[in-house]
Amino acid sequence: MKCFYFGTNTKMYMTAEETTVYVKQLVDLTADINRDEVELFVIPSFTAIKGAREAVPESLLTLGSQTVSWENEGQLTGEISPTMVKEAGASLTMVGHSERRHIFHENDKEENSRVLCALRNGLRVLLCIGETSFDKSMGVSDEVLAMQMKIGLNGVLSEDIGNVWLAYEPVWAIGVDGVPAEAEYVEERHKALKRVLKQLYPDMWCDIPLLYGGSVNLDNAIPYALNPSVDGLFVGRSAWHADNFSILIHKVLDALKDNSIY
Repeated sequence: MKCFYFGTNTKMYMTAEETTVYVKQLVDLTADINRDEVELFVIPSFTAIKGAREAVPESLLTLGSQTVSWENEGQLTGEISPTMVKEAGASLTMVGHSERRHIFHENDKEENSRVLCALRNGLRVLLCIGETSFDKSMGVSDEVLAMQMKIGLNGVLSEDIGNVWLAYEPVWAIGVDGVPAEAEYVEERHKALKRVLKQLYPDMWCDIPLLYGGSVNLDNAIPYALNPSVDGLFVGRSAWHADNFSILIHKVLDALKDNSIY
């Protein structure tokens, strides 16, 4: 059975203590789910990783960092190295989230450096890409997404691409004011991205998970998940209460099984 991905990024919310309570509840509420069928991950604040890792095992919940440096060490105040991320207990790092790109002005070349450094140090990478509302209005969504992905993955060898996940998050669809994308639109973008992946990694592209994130909630999670080209859901604030996230996960899995997709 193919594995379906469910994850969330808690951004700059939840203290370390709150995160520990949250991950314990989430693991308890999803204890009935076979982890061969699901990859469940949470990306909390840096200060919360260690306590969360001590509270729940890696086999039941993957933990990630919200970004990672492009260097192993150095005079880089405020950055966090891959070694530090791993020491805290995370095995995954997110790179290129929309807020990193648009608030902190990180560019594609910089994201690529972060990706390569993380992979060199044995971390898995969740590379986030997404077009703005302006890109969408100009009809260049696929071109923008392809460029972000190609630059972000530049230099990633076939033997390392198995440690990369991708998340498509339209900038206009995320956050408090985000407008949920139509399921058909998401499938079109995912199909286009998978065509690019097939060009880049002809022997491995089927094994690279492509998740969708952008105002995912209980009302739209199933239509998104039923898209053939969607391999997982990267959920925002709808996942920040463990009981809500568990309900969403169970409903999606039931729908996938009812439709003989997983």
